[in-house]
Amino acid sequence: MNPESSTLYVQSLATGIAVLDAFNAERASMSLPDIAAAAGISRSAAQRFAYTLEALGLLDKDPSSKRYSLSARTLDNACRYLESHPLLDRANPFLLDLNRKSGETVNLAEPLGLDMIFIGRFPSPQRLLVHMPVGRRIPMYCSSAGRVYLAGMSDEQAHETLLASERVRYTPNTLTDVDALMQQVRESRERGFAYCNEEYYRGDLALAVPVYDLSKRVVAGLQLSVSASKWTVRRALSRFIPLMQETARLISTTPPTPRALVPFGGGAARDLHATPPGSQG
Repeated sequence: MNPESSTLYVQSLATGIAVLDAFNAERASMSLPDIAAAAGISRSAAQRFAYTLEALGLLDKDPSSKRYSLSARTLDNACRYLESHPLLDRANPFLLDLNRKSGETVNLAEPLGLDMIFIGRFPSPQRLLVHMPVGRRIPMYCSSAGRVYLAGMSDEQAHETLLASERVRYTPNTLTDVDALMQQVRESRERGFAYCNEEYYRGDLALAVPVYDLSKRVVAGLQLSVSASKWTVRRALSRFIPLMQETARLISTTPPTPRALVPFGGGAARDLHATPPGSQG
């Protein structure tokens, strides 16, 4: 059933979100005609939605150019999502420990449509190849975290996901052939890890292992990124995969402790500062 045909579907809310989604790095600021074109709505509708979103504090309007841009308030929901995310609460101390032990960039990514999105990140203190902030999306087919997530699916589900992907060739190393990608997915399933050697960014060798929920379902990918000029695939796998697998095991099975979570300000950490029921504030 198409959700839009349901009487529960609020079209005006969906359109307002479409206006917010129209802003990106290439369209950081837009005029009303720009918004109308990007969101696929009329100019009068763009004017009403832009005015409302500005009144709510979600858009800023430049007084000189009259162009709109996203406001800092749009970060609120993302921040609340991360603060209340039980997997991230559990993972953060272990991600930091792996970052310190390896000296390399460590990420935690979960699926979003046909992509993987970074929800946790600890950059390397020695090397930062590219800026990849929390919230950045990478296509599932050409990311190591994506491949371990695909490996958790059945062959049929993984094949359908790959067919639905656009499969852009970002570098000369990017695999785009569905059969070749399926072979990578099957190998990742058998060996328990995946890697992508300069398939999304030149110079980046990305390794990943799966993170499971209590029912042994793959829910995320633990990814570690190293320099392709410094590490061969064989050396990187030998050095980091055992560390990563142990980290993923801890994330998958160990409940968070308040002491470990204090520096991250997560839900369990906030509980430490709550006034116990029945006590005087």
